Amino acid sequence: MKAIEVPQIAGAYLFEPAPYADERGFFCRTFDADVVRSVGLDPGAFVQDSLSRSVRGVLRGLHLRSGVGEAKLVRCSYGSIFDVVVDLRSGSPTYRNRAFFELSGETQVTLYIPAGCAHGFQALTETADISYRIDRPHDPAEDVTIAHDDPELAIPWPLPVSSMSQRDREAPRLAEALQQKER
Repeated sequence: MKAIEVPQIAGAYLFEPAPYADERGFFCRTFDADVVRSVGLDPGAFVQDSLSRSVRGVLRGLHLRSGVGEAKLVRCSYGSIFDVVVDLRSGSPTYRNRAFFELSGETQVTLYIPAGCAHGFQALTETADISYRIDRPHDPAEDVTIAHDDPELAIPWPLPVSSMSQRDREAPRLAEALQQKER
């Protein structure tokens, strides 16, 4: 497994495994504490693992946490997703930059998203399973959501949205969400 820096988002990394494939399928390491540690991250800081399943066209996000935020490791374990990160850390050299990725079960690449960045994705396949490793317990009172179609962000979602949560449908634009983030 190797770590690849994401130039558009300071402190973000892609962790690219080296799958072993044969006639049975494949095997790969999806988390390696030594590789995580090699880029200055504490592998023991991750306290919660979660899984979501989405169907083609489902859009989730853009989400972040207020206050100190939360860091995440995100991986599409099955299927394929269009993944988006927006740097909303006011002191960051990449503040307001966006980065787009296709994460898939074929590659098993894991994306590290630093605290203070918004995250969202859209399922590209009939089924897409997304694994999350998060560095803080979830507190719904800290949830901040940003409109996925905010013209200021101009995210090129690849498919028409087939479904999204009510919270995501009613999300405010970036300017209002940034005010919530600071609370």
